[in-house]
Amino acid sequence: MIDIKYEKENNRAVVYINNKEVGECVYEVGDNVWNIIHTEVDSTYQGQGIAKKLVECIIENAKKENKKLTASCSYAKIVLERLNK
Repeated sequence: MIDIKYEKENNRAVVYINNKEVGECVYEVGDNVWNIIHTEVDSTYQGQGIAKKLVECIIENAKKENKKLTASCSYAKIVLERLNK
């Protein structure tokens, strides 16, 4: 079972499959801006759309907190660009 959790205190979203951590999306907090700096999914679980779901979790929470979002992580940058078209 896939379980994505937002950990505000750790500035990240994390994904668990059968209670095992298999991926994360990490961001830095700036002046009213969150910068996604890293997205990673264990190679065993890649190709299932998990990384995109992690980035979307950060996007959703940034909106709730009224924060702007940017990405220095190349993968997250692509996801943000596609969603802003």
